[in-house]
Amino acid sequence: MDEQKDTRLKSLLNTLPPGFYVDSKGLTARGVRRSSAAGYVRSGWLRHVAHGLYQRPGTAPAETKQDWRVLIQSMQTIMKLPVHVGGMTALQQLGHRHYLALGGSEPVYLYAPRFPGWLDQSLVDAPLHLRKTGLFGGADLGIDEASTSSGEADGPRRDWWDWSLRLSSPERAILEALDELPDQESFHSVDVVFQSLVNLRPRRLTALLTACKSVKVKRLFFVFAERHGHAWFKHLDRESVDLGSGDRSLVKGGRLHPIYRITVPHDLLNDNEGAASGG
Repeated sequence: MDEQKDTRLKSLLNTLPPGFYVDSKGLTARGVRRSSAAGYVRSGWLRHVAHGLYQRPGTAPAETKQDWRVLIQSMQTIMKLPVHVGGMTALQQLGHRHYLALGGSEPVYLYAPRFPGWLDQSLVDAPLHLRKTGLFGGADLGIDEASTSSGEADGPRRDWWDWSLRLSSPERAILEALDELPDQESFHSVDVVFQSLVNLRPRRLTALLTACKSVKVKRLFFVFAERHGHAWFKHLDRESVDLGSGDRSLVKGGRLHPIYRITVPHDLLNDNEGAASGG
């Protein structure tokens, strides 16, 4: 290997921890040509995972499915892709979801304007639910950085495990989670999470609700917000939020909320509300 290639390899390995991924564009940005990448694969410095995607070999066997956070951190930090973790996954990462569904792995909700063709379920250890960012018209409102220490249980602490995850704030994540009702998430799960959301920020919530394109999501948000009565609720600028017109049928056999005019499960309405709705 000539000196220039050796320098490029050292630079690549310094920015690509074992087990992490880089795409062809990322290699090109680091001065690594396709022929050089093929040579790194033959020499065992890289593993060709899929068309346009490479991985630096780690301690786990090649066929082992990777912790999903490693792939997402690679996409965000190494490949600089505009992808973020959202919905129930973000709420779980932020400590708002403590009780997980029994049986199988929890799905990981990922959001991006578009996803690379190499992104495949077989790469990670959890189901991937890929979502476009159209719920807020493509705006990046309410997306934060949060640290993760997911690797600590598997061995000595390494600095790359301290890389942050770009994920939805609780204010955005709960709206993304509501968008999954009733097919992908349950009303009970959202209700339990909503109970923990005592410190939401009214200004950020108002901005997100104003930008939100889904009448269903906005009406459901107010159903849950009124049900739980957190202190921040009275500080929302509800007048700026367009809730649309007409009744919305969401749950077969449910009750129509008397104020927000959307059908919800019976147990989300108290007796007075149930009577008012005529259910």
